[in-house]
Amino acid sequence: MTFLASNETILAAAKNNPLIPHNYELIFGSISFAIVLILVGWKLVPQIRQTLEERTNAIEGGLKRAEEAQADAQATLDDYRAKLAEARHEASRLREEAREQGAQIVAEMREQAQAEARRIVEAAQSQIEAERQQALQQLRTEVGTLSVELAGRVVGESLEDSARQSRVVDRFLEELEGRARTQEQITS
Repeated sequence: MTFLASNETILAAAKNNPLIPHNYELIFGSISFAIVLILVGWKLVPQIRQTLEERTNAIEGGLKRAEEAQADAQATLDDYRAKLAEARHEASRLREEAREQGAQIVAEMREQAQAEARRIVEAAQSQIEAERQQALQQLRTEVGTLSVELAGRVVGESLEDSARQSRVVDRFLEELEGRARTQEQITS
């Protein structure tokens, strides 16, 4: 009997237990759950799927755009590096060209300076030669005058005839030049 009494006590306690639902509550709850499940599956699941697909597409599109932007950035960087290398090459070429032009200008200026120096030397030599000729002419005139006076005193007659003076002076100068040449040949 204790066994039966204890079973009855358990059954009575089970009927009054608030944690164990009644049969009508189980049926009503199951039907309500099925209706909610059908509504969620029919209305919410497609919207959730659509939202997830949109997010997936947005994320994938963002990744593609990021990859494209990265590829564009890499292409721009490569282009920049190529242009930088080209600019460096061009600058190097321009420096070399300027160096060559500078050397050419220096050579031209040196050549012009040498030509100017030669011209100045030639002009100075011409002027020296002209002054030498003038000095020789003055010297001849003075020597001629002195020699005519001296010859006139030695000879005792006047040599005032210009033709005669000229002949005497020329003869005297020729003798002096002949002696000078002879002395030069001896010293050489």
